Amino acid sequence: MRAALVIVVAATSQLVPLFGQGANMPVEGPAEAFHRLLSSEWEYTLRTQPELATHVGDDRYNDRLSDYSDRAIAESIGHARQSLARFEAVDVRYLTEQDELNRELMLRTLRDSIDSAPFKDWEMPATQFEGVHLGYASLALDTPFRNVKDYRDYLARLRQIPRVLDQSIGHMRDGLRDHLMPPRYLLEKVSTQAQEIAAYPLDKSPFTAPLGKFPDAISEAERQPLRGAIEAAVKDLVAPAYARFAKFVREEYAPHGRVDPGLWALPDGEARYRFAVRHQTTTDSTAEQIHQLGLQSVGEIETEMLAIAKAQGFADLESFNRHIREDPKLHASSGKQLLDLYTHYRDQMYGKLPELFGHLPKTTLAVVPMEAYLSADGVPADYSPGAGDASRPGRINVNEYAPEKRLLLNVEAIAYHEGVPGHHMQFSITQELAGLPPFRRYTLDLNAYTEGWAFYAERLGKETGFYRDPYSEYGRLQNEMWRSVRWVVDTGVHAKHWTRQQMVDFFHRHTAMDDQNIETEVDRYIAWPAQALSYKMGQMRILFLRERAQRELGPRFDLRAFHDAVLDQGPLPLDMLTDKINAWIAARK
Repeated sequence: MRAALVIVVAATSQLVPLFGQGANMPVEGPAEAFHRLLSSEWEYTLRTQPELATHVGDDRYNDRLSDYSDRAIAESIGHARQSLARFEAVDVRYLTEQDELNRELMLRTLRDSIDSAPFKDWEMPATQFEGVHLGYASLALDTPFRNVKDYRDYLARLRQIPRVLDQSIGHMRDGLRDHLMPPRYLLEKVSTQAQEIAAYPLDKSPFTAPLGKFPDAISEAERQPLRGAIEAAVKDLVAPAYARFAKFVREEYAPHGRVDPGLWALPDGEARYRFAVRHQTTTDSTAEQIHQLGLQSVGEIETEMLAIAKAQGFADLESFNRHIREDPKLHASSGKQLLDLYTHYRDQMYGKLPELFGHLPKTTLAVVPMEAYLSADGVPADYSPGAGDASRPGRINVNEYAPEKRLLLNVEAIAYHEGVPGHHMQFSITQELAGLPPFRRYTLDLNAYTEGWAFYAERLGKETGFYRDPYSEYGRLQNEMWRSVRWVVDTGVHAKHWTRQQMVDFFHRHTAMDDQNIETEVDRYIAWPAQALSYKMGQMRILFLRERAQRELGPRFDLRAFHDAVLDQGPLPLDMLTDKINAWIAARK
């Protein structure tokens, strides 16, 4: 799934006391006080992360951007500590089972936020894969444009982008001082990306995209001043700010980037990676344990792949993989071909969803080209969630960059992963769960669950009769291998001091992946430590729970009901998901 814009912000005002009672206020019970505490925390989140508020359909802050100042960050950390104390003080004896779960998830979220603060990740706010310069270039995609006020709010945000980029530059200078630097070669990509965004002509800029089609509710007389103001803001403020950002990264920042790609090279690097592994996997597994699991899994999957290679007339995987890499018929011929394939696989899977789920989402799924400024360093495809009220579709963003270098055989598996029954299914259902508090529907950062589910969903395509072509089935196994290789190379570079070339070589030795994808992948793991570990960790847990349910329920096992049970509480840490499904099995018995 596409990485969300990471925002570390805080409000300057204090929350009202949450358990104090005014003289004229009715007496409030513990359960009501807990719900008010949840509501106040959510209001704080929306107020301090206005981009998130827009994304979830709350228009109150559509004219604001987040505050990245030192003061805001300090207040954010202080607020997390205060909130943790408040949630810890809640008397669970008066809570329902659902509210106990709400409290536990909130406590975990706040503790993770506090535990990560000493690492000062805000001093490294930009990589080629995610960061402030990319996040704000996508601002228009999540913004509603229904009336004049929406356009004026957007204009107000454009005028704040220079402030946001300048605050980020300040943090990057602090990172220089504190030796908190991404790898130099990745920062050179950042500079190129920012310069490209700055250099777009007005009619091609992602910031002027809303001018391409005004809604009918806006008259022609109203359109001209809006067009002029927005174009002036982009030309005179946004583009120069991006150019300054690119120049700073290129001339002052990137030359001091670290040489070693692994997280171990940063101050407290071992502790940083240990925290990242725990956060991303929601387990206590060590980097060494995961590395060994990866090596074991690679060997097991190669056995399955070899059977297909031999059926196609090849004696070993090396010769079959070489054939795949070198055969132009197995590579895309155009971006349109890739777009059409993802659309085809979306459409054919939609017809199978009633066989797999009792609860189907209302939000539709679009297949669109990936933004040009992301594609050169982007994955083959990714997913952007739609709106919870179904007013904005979810999107599979298809990377059309250098199509002749992109293999076709794993497109089917990626389509099921990013779309249905993968990310689109899970995120859309979660957003529609009205009984959950908003923080659970929109902001829980639990990749082991979300990516684990999407990876599990790739197998559902096989169970419903797809991957009919042997090359597509080999592509599905390639995706399985891809995620096992991730276990090895991510832990390799960040815990075992591997070089980037060692990562590339391991990919080549064990997959038929194209060079373009391999280069993008290893750079992603270097930029986003441990995130790649979450996929297989989550998939394995879901498969384990499904096998347990089938074994214990026997003929009473219902696959549709199992899938609904996995999805009907939104994202959960793997230990809590295990408890949840164990309780579901016991109830079914």
